[in-house]
Amino acid sequence: MPTRNYQSIGEVLVSVKTEFPDITISKIRFLEAEGLITPERTPSGYRKFYEQDVERLKSILKMQRDEYLPLKVIKERLLRQESGDGGEASEAPAEAEEPGDELAEPPTGRCPPRRGWNASGSRSSRPTAWFARTARRAPSTTTATTTWCFR
Repeated sequence: MPTRNYQSIGEVLVSVKTEFPDITISKIRFLEAEGLITPERTPSGYRKFYEQDVERLKSILKMQRDEYLPLKVIKERLLRQESGDGGEASEAPAEAEEPGDELAEPPTGRCPPRRGWNASGSRSSRPTAWFARTARRAPSTTTATTTWCFR
């Protein structure tokens, strides 16, 4: 019987379970759906994980566990590593990448007045909001950021 040089998704799960006990088949499938891993497929649709696929999965899980990185950042790092920029070399925080990342108005550092109170601290007949909304524009979309104030 010929030996195969790849693993099924179940075999990958068993092999990484000792190092990453929270891993599930669903998570592996999710990482594939997000484009972080791309295992080859058999003609019948089964995933074929080669050694480099398993190593990539382990590095993704390490970045999530040890550095608390979101998947977007992990994906960018992996793309840099693949393109030869050496993703680990630059650890300096990146500047704002998009012009829409800055708030329309800088925060003042003060909470807005409490509901039913005006800015001077006395009761008001008109209640004010518990939070302040400032709009910002991204190049193609309009979003709003909310600044919450907890007392």
